[in-house]
Amino acid sequence: MDSAQVEALAEAAADGIEFDGFAAEAEGDGYVLATEAGSKRVVHGDALDDAAAEYAPYVTNWYFWHAEAPQAEDRWAYLRWLERADDERVPDRYDALEAGTTREWGQLRVTVTVDEAGTRRYELRHVDDADAAPADLTDHDDPLDARQLAKHDDRDRYRPLKTAPTLQTGWRFADLGPGELVRAVESFYPATVANWHREREGELDISHWRETIGRQSGIYGVVRTWDRGEGHEHVDWVAEACCVDSQCVKRREWQYDEETDLDVDGGDGEFPCREPCSVVIAAARRWTKLEGEQSRTYEFELTPSEKEQIEDIVDAVADGRTEEIREADVYEGANRYRARFLRAKRFDDDGNLSGVSTDPEEAEGGADADGSSADEDEAAEEASDD
Repeated sequence: MDSAQVEALAEAAADGIEFDGFAAEAEGDGYVLATEAGSKRVVHGDALDDAAAEYAPYVTNWYFWHAEAPQAEDRWAYLRWLERADDERVPDRYDALEAGTTREWGQLRVTVTVDEAGTRRYELRHVDDADAAPADLTDHDDPLDARQLAKHDDRDRYRPLKTAPTLQTGWRFADLGPGELVRAVESFYPATVANWHREREGELDISHWRETIGRQSGIYGVVRTWDRGEGHEHVDWVAEACCVDSQCVKRREWQYDEETDLDVDGGDGEFPCREPCSVVIAAARRWTKLEGEQSRTYEFELTPSEKEQIEDIVDAVADGRTEEIREADVYEGANRYRARFLRAKRFDDDGNLSGVSTDPEEAEGGADADGSSADEDEAAEEASDD
């Protein structure tokens, strides 16, 4: 414990201290120090250094939270959550912090340690690198480096959704201060600390589907035409496609509207999603146009195994498992060679499954059919906009 901490203790004791099971107050020419364990000491002013040393964990803990930690309410609360400050007594917490206390935040793994002066230091890495040796990771010092790390996944593909569970691995922030740690976390996952805190305080402002869609304009205004108050099954499909744990590390709190919950589970993420995000809105625009097509009946000739294989292929693509399927595993329906065999057997020269045209009228020479799908119409529309 250094002299600055003792001086700060003496100054604050004049108004009284009561924090994390520790109390201190000035009394005459001396001070009274006490803890929740029943320990109490009355000392003269010139003996405050020695007395404070006996209460070192409590004093340094008080000093850190009032002189070193960020004082913004959301950041302060987040840092306390990281070390379970509201759940453990100071001596027990310090014992844990000496070895390192770890918590997860999305795909981030944060480890907090404490030194003899009570100063916290933070190590930040990917959860999948929990057991990786430091030498196998690339170290970073600047918390704003997180912005660049968050841009691409391990295959160097751009990540339009920062909270998608595709954060790249192989990096480490080895020694961050409290403010630096929060800046890095917020660079990886913008606004998550603030929204997490608002939710804990009962102040999270949630914008449900109908309210959010009602605000859309321009090319996104078309989404409103999909939402005519005839039920919300279509929004369940959207949530199942985009807003579950396998697709986003947030926990969805928005529903169809304030009175109507969706049937799809919102997930288990530590921090909340307060409204449909831009990725969901962009996808909904595409699905709005696709769902505007009239259904048609197609007749295909497939073996039972081929039908199951098509289902396996859709599942593998939807769950992002195509990269995991080995080329030698021809028992897997979505195996590349099996898919190529199915294409060779069942697709005609124009790419039609079982030789069945997408537009039967076009195949029969119908004059009124243009033969285009919603995807083709959309591509043409976007090209004309450009």
